Amino acid sequence: MFNPLPKSRLRLLVCLLTITALSACLEVETPNSPPDPNTSVPSVQLVMRSTQSGPVTVESFAAIVRHVEPIAESECRARTQGANCDFKVVVDSNASAPANAFQSVDATGRPVLTFTVALLADLQNSDELAFILGHEAAHHIRGHLDRTQESAAIGGLLGGVLAAAVGADAATVETVQNLGATVGARRYSKSYELEADQLGTVIAYRAGYNPIRGAAFFTRIADPGDEFLGSHPPNDQRIETVRRTMATL
Repeated sequence: MFNPLPKSRLRLLVCLLTITALSACLEVETPNSPPDPNTSVPSVQLVMRSTQSGPVTVESFAAIVRHVEPIAESECRARTQGANCDFKVVVDSNASAPANAFQSVDATGRPVLTFTVALLADLQNSDELAFILGHEAAHHIRGHLDRTQESAAIGGLLGGVLAAAVGADAATVETVQNLGATVGARRYSKSYELEADQLGTVIAYRAGYNPIRGAAFFTRIADPGDEFLGSHPPNDQRIETVRRTMATL
């Protein structure tokens, strides 16, 4: 027998999820100061590279990857235990894919850093590409993908328990589980982005690039603001994170 959840009880359930998410978010502290970039990391000889302005070409992309990838792998080995630090950098040639870069893991557990051609077309210099490459590598080094998946699983479970507790039908339970998974996945997403900005700054700098110039990319994209359960922090906060990190290098 179909027994939809009354609207009043559904609103109560959403409120419970929101309150739970809010209390979780209040536990998260936005980093006020970057971590010591020299902690457990081998010393490197810095070679500042001349900035190449203009669209990223196939040749310049390959050159920047050759410079940044070894530094990212060195940071990964120094900051993790048993993690796969053999980064694979690829370009998604789908012309209809939006401008984006993201970190994933392939079937063998190898970390993959993917750039879309639309993003490469938007970049204005080599520093921007080096910074974004370092940022995506930092997501893997910090274990953000696994931690996000764990938070999503916990959020989905919590949502299902709350829905069942108020007598929801199977369809509503599934809907609320999905809502809980979304809340869980975004619980720490802003902090993860700032952590990746911090370590990405270190990686790009040690590869010989200027992260402050690279972070200027944030001045040209839409500012997400400080939305509740937003996936990314405000652009000015990200730029300030890069500046604070550079002050320690």
